[in-house]
Amino acid sequence: MKKLLSFLFVLIVSIGLLVGCGSGDSGDNDASNKAKDEETNTEQTEETGQGDFPVTLTDAIDKEVTLEEKPEHIVSLIPSNTEIAFALGLDEEVVGVSDHDNYPEAVQEKEKIGGMELNIEKIIGLKPDLVLAHASSAHNAEAGLQQLRDAGISVFVVADAQNVDQTYESIQQIGEITGTTEKAEEIVGNMKDEFAKLEEKAKTISEEDRKSVFFEVSPAPEIFTAGKNTFFNNLLQIIHAENAAKEQDGWVQIDPESIVKLNPDVIVTTYGHYEENAEESVLSRDGWDSVTAIKNEAVYDIHSDLISRPGPRLVEGAKELAKVVYPDVFAE
Repeated sequence: MKKLLSFLFVLIVSIGLLVGCGSGDSGDNDASNKAKDEETNTEQTEETGQGDFPVTLTDAIDKEVTLEEKPEHIVSLIPSNTEIAFALGLDEEVVGVSDHDNYPEAVQEKEKIGGMELNIEKIIGLKPDLVLAHASSAHNAEAGLQQLRDAGISVFVVADAQNVDQTYESIQQIGEITGTTEKAEEIVGNMKDEFAKLEEKAKTISEEDRKSVFFEVSPAPEIFTAGKNTFFNNLLQIIHAENAAKEQDGWVQIDPESIVKLNPDVIVTTYGHYEENAEESVLSRDGWDSVTAIKNEAVYDIHSDLISRPGPRLVEGAKELAKVVYPDVFAE
């Protein structure tokens, strides 16, 4: 793109010089050519989406990040950032992703730059204009991120969203720092519309029919669940269901006896993509016969990426959750 702009600029200047040489009134021609140049540059700016630059934003760790131009090469250090970037139409610009990235399929073709341990040399070798880091891992990776900054690479740390509204903010910030604000607003607008539809349907669920849901985010023997201040809890609120572990805060380990006492109406596992027979293993547990979810065989698996990864696919996750908790209300 830069080569094209340079070529057009040289062409315009050359034409201006030729016209100036063939006319006695060079002042008028210079003014005319200057106006044409400015008009052409304005059109090019609108076409390339560079009108928002330079841009300065404060990231999740309170560092001011300035980009003079729209980034042409981006490295993403966490799957949620990558999903957002691809949704924003930045698949060409993304040149590197983490080892844990799995969506969309095109990420398999991108250079892998490490997982918990970042390959700083490889990231620098990709010559990115922008690295999208994440607050959930920024503290542990601070030394590596500083190396990137010292190498002249802009590093923007995206906030660790814990609910749908914060996810909107992350999408909008990534849109702003990458010059894709209009697309970001479109994505957020669509998500809000879809969530509003779910909430409208959920209004038909009476308090008496409201179900309690237990999330099992890791299998036995070390069972973990999601309490308040998590995506799971937020999605349950949207579909008018209750979190069986609502007294817990965040992600916590819980013993089987406590789960039996909670007596959830529905159990949702989120590890079926790596653990075989997730639903069957829960249904066959000793001593769980009295649990309502077990008696009614209301145990379902939903891929954790859909309901815990802050990005555009949260809507899909919410729809799947709604269908298994209230199939009569949300069946399509």
